[in-house]
Amino acid sequence: QVQLVESGGGLGQPGGSLRLSCAASGSIFSISLMAWYRQAPGKERELVATITSESSQTTYIDSVKGRFTISRDNAKNTLYLQMNSLNPEDTAVYYCNKRWTKWTWGQGTQVTVSS
Repeated sequence: QVQLVESGGGLGQPGGSLRLSCAASGSIFSISLMAWYRQAPGKERELVATITSESSQTTYIDSVKGRFTISRDNAKNTLYLQMNSLNPEDTAVYYCNKRWTKWTWGQGTQVTVSS
């Protein structure tokens, strides 16, 4: 079973930036379609962005297009989410996982956007 450990969250200011990381154990990460998800208080977890195994294609939900960038380093078994132009609506716990058949969820990393 692959273990996922998210990090990099914290308090961000409106208009600011944060970079999230997700470390995955196991080489199967490199062949997996990966994604970032987030769960805001009182809301269901939602898909934020996806990336193919060789980084050839990425997708984003409309609310983060042009602001967030998903990337990966298969040599390091690590997934990233560069978050720019943060706004308070980005406040959530962020998780990484496969796009489809999920591994066990990690603990997530809290992102709070506030002045």
